[in-house]
Amino acid sequence: MTSTATDARARTVDSCARVGVIGSGIAGASTAFALAYRGVDVTIVDDAMAGQATAASAGIIAPWVSTSTGAYYETYAAGGNFYPEFLKRLTALGIPDLGYRRSGALVVNNDPGTLAEAAATIRERVAAARSVAGEIHDVDAAELAELFPPIAPDMTGLLITGGGRVDGRVLRDAILTGARQYGAKFVADSAQAITASGRGTSSRGTWSVRTTSAMDDFDALVIAGGARSADLLDRLGHQVGIAPQRGQLLHLGLRGVNTSPWPTIHPLDHHYITPFDGGRIVAGATREDGVGFDVRATAAGTKQVLDDALRIAPGLAEATVLEARIGVRPMSTREGALPHAGAVPGADGLWLASGFGAGGLTMGPLIGDGLARLILGEEATEIAHLAL
Repeated sequence: MTSTATDARARTVDSCARVGVIGSGIAGASTAFALAYRGVDVTIVDDAMAGQATAASAGIIAPWVSTSTGAYYETYAAGGNFYPEFLKRLTALGIPDLGYRRSGALVVNNDPGTLAEAAATIRERVAAARSVAGEIHDVDAAELAELFPPIAPDMTGLLITGGGRVDGRVLRDAILTGARQYGAKFVADSAQAITASGRGTSSRGTWSVRTTSAMDDFDALVIAGGARSADLLDRLGHQVGIAPQRGQLLHLGLRGVNTSPWPTIHPLDHHYITPFDGGRIVAGATREDGVGFDVRATAAGTKQVLDDALRIAPGLAEATVLEARIGVRPMSTREGALPHAGAVPGADGLWLASGFGAGGLTMGPLIGDGLARLILGEEATEIAHLAL
């Protein structure tokens, strides 16, 4: 799709409009919450199809340790900076569990030179983020063993105290609960057909969504169907660069161990280790292109995840394998892997939020809030570069 700034031709609506959101992952839930928060009549449609990336994710909210650069990193970092405000909005509603804890992020490596090179960039990023990122400390092998006992003895690292972790399922459900408290409705069904039709309260036409049991009309419609967003738009005659990528994660259990205060582990590679309460450790994740929406846990994927995890943390060798979770990430194919967030050109009243890749749980709330403001005709300069 060709890009315009924020597409000056895009039709906006006011808070009296009805807006439909297709998808209830982090993109759809965050957009719906942000619209409902501003008084908009929102309906979310999702059939809970297997493979939702948000549901599988053990999110790490520590963008400063990412190997990403350029505009993608700037969006990633902005997402991390927005998190305190976003969590504050949910907490104010009395939602008891957001699935989030600020337990710190440990960047580790057994090569001092590699670690030192990464540390220079990370220190700059932490300084720019200020209190959101917290403090940064050098950590020797002995201190590492205290912070994360299963770690390999030849590792040294950096501790970023503001790093957080989040359970994707718990956070998604909390966001949807918040949206409902502001009046949003949820339709647990699939969007069988989407058509432009009629004239709504805006007097400029509507989008009709037919599910298996009903038809509903909206003044604006947001496509936030994760990796399936491209297919939804293709049916409407619009092409967008989003491709599915399978990610396999393993949940491990350490009986009788208090893992709650343990930090997340980042070995300057594609994989990670995320501790949760109750002795649960999440190791991940594979990045498998070209397998479509195949949501099986495979032998090769399981081996890769375990090999990566045990190389960094051999103390996990006796952990119990509790379960595998499989998510299909929506990977953007545009330059720099930038997500898509904005009006769909040539489709009055149609909007898109997808292509977040592996950074969805960090970027999603920020992008959802910005898209809601765009839909309402307000500025959202922090996501202007994500326009289609």
